[in-house]
Amino acid sequence: MKLGPSRFLGRRRPREYAGGGRKAAVQLYHVSKSYTAGHYALRDVSLEFGRGEFVFLTGPSGAGKTSLLKLIFAAERPSEGQIVVLGRNAPRLGPAATPPLRRRIGVVFQDFKLLPRRTVEENVALALEVVGAPRRDNRAKVFAILKQLGLQHRRFHHPLSLSGGEQQRVAIARALVNEPEILLADEPTGNLDPELTVEIMDLIAQTSTRGTTVIVATHDYGIVNRYAKRCVRLEGGRVVEDAPAHGATP
Repeated sequence: MKLGPSRFLGRRRPREYAGGGRKAAVQLYHVSKSYTAGHYALRDVSLEFGRGEFVFLTGPSGAGKTSLLKLIFAAERPSEGQIVVLGRNAPRLGPAATPPLRRRIGVVFQDFKLLPRRTVEENVALALEVVGAPRRDNRAKVFAILKQLGLQHRRFHHPLSLSGGEQQRVAIARALVNEPEILLADEPTGNLDPELTVEIMDLIAQTSTRGTTVIVATHDYGIVNRYAKRCVRLEGGRVVEDAPAHGATP
C-alpha cells in the first residue's frame, strides 16, 4: 500500500530520486532504528529509490549502511518511521506476508550465508526453489549465472572448499539468479581482487538496466567514482549527502 502525503502532513518528503518520473521501488519516511536506548543506528532517514535505479550507500563503519539494507529487506523493523518496499508497508507485514516480499529481493550478505552442506549449484538453486521456479529450468539458469561469474567448474564443490573470493561470487550468483526486483549488496567486492571487482560490478550494474533496483553498500570509493551513479552518504546514521557518485570523497 502506497502511503499518501496525509500520513506525513507537515513533514518534509524525501528528496526526489534520480530519474524523477520512475515509480519508486523503496520509500523511507523519517526512519530511525535504535538497538539500545539512546543509541541510534539510523536517525530520521527519508529516501526514495526508483525502479531500475543504481545507488551506492557509502560512509564509515557504523554509519548505518547495513542497518538500512536490513530494514529494506524486512529483516528488522524500524523504531520510528515507515518503509514502503515494492508497494508494501514492510514494517506492518505479518509473518505470512514477509517471506513473499523477501523473495522479490536479492541480497548479498557480508558473511555470505552459504549452506555448508550444499554444493555451489544447490546454494544458488535455492533462490529459484523458494519462488517455485520450474525445476526443469533451474539447472540451466544456475549454470548460466555461474559461468558469468567464472564458477561453472566449481558447481559441485561445497562452500568450505572455496576461497573467500569464490564464496563471495557464489553469494552474488545466488542473489542474481532469480532476476530480483531489488538487489541489495553489502560490500559485494570486499574479498575480490581489483580486476574481478570491476567485472562483478559491471555485472551488477547491468541488472539495473533490466529494471532491477540496485543498492550497493561499499567503503570502496574507487568503485563509487568509477560509475556515474547516485551516491547516498551516511554518517552517524544520518544522510549527509545525496548526489551523483562523481566527486565523492572518503
